[in-house]
Order: sequence, then structure tokens, then C-alpha cells
Amino acid sequence: MGYFNCIALACLMALSFSSIDVGLAARHLQQMPPMPTLPTTTLPPLPSIPNLPQPTMPRPGALPPLPTMPALPTFPAIPTATLPPLPSMPSIPTIPTAIPLIPFLSPPPSPSSTP
Repeated sequence: MGYFNCIALACLMALSFSSIDVGLAARHLQQMPPMPTLPTTTLPPLPSIPNLPQPTMPRPGALPPLPTMPALPTFPAIPTATLPPLPSMPSIPTIPTAIPLIPFLSPPPSPSSTP
């Protein structure tokens, strides 16, 4: 992260120094005496474009018919393979869904207290 900050700072400094030079150059251009006018030259006329023959476009109804597709060759029949029957799968045992009852044991008898 510190490396990125260093690069960003260097770019910012380079940009600020380059803008200082642009400002000084603009000031020098404004303080210069006016430039003398340069002689103007006349350009030769452009050559004319020759008239080319216009292509004749056929009307949509006058197009030649499309060629017919040749008949595709017939392929011989592919023999079908018969697979042997699959062996029967053993039956899956069923999982009991009833919850067995836990027998309820009565507490032991309490000792009787005799006076």
C-alpha cells in the first residue's frame, strides 16, 4: 500500500510540474510582438471527377432462378444392436417406522415407617 502511495505522489508531482511549464509558455506567447502576415498562395483547382457509367441493376423479378439441389445419396440401413436383459436387482429391506415402546418401571416401594 505504501508503494502505491509513493507512485501516486510521484505522478501528482510530475503533473503539477508539467502544468507550470505550460503556464509559463502561455505567458511568453502573450508577451510576444504580433507575427507578420505570411504570404498566401493560391491552390490549383481540383480535378473534376469523370463521369463513370452507371451499372444497370436487374429488377427483382428478372433474377435468374436458383439452381436445384442434387438428390442426396441414400445410406445403407444401420443394423440395430440388441442388448441382453439386465439382471434383476435384489429387493431393498424395509426400515421399520414404528418406534418401540420403552417399558415403564415403577419406583421401588418406599420403606414404611413404623412408630
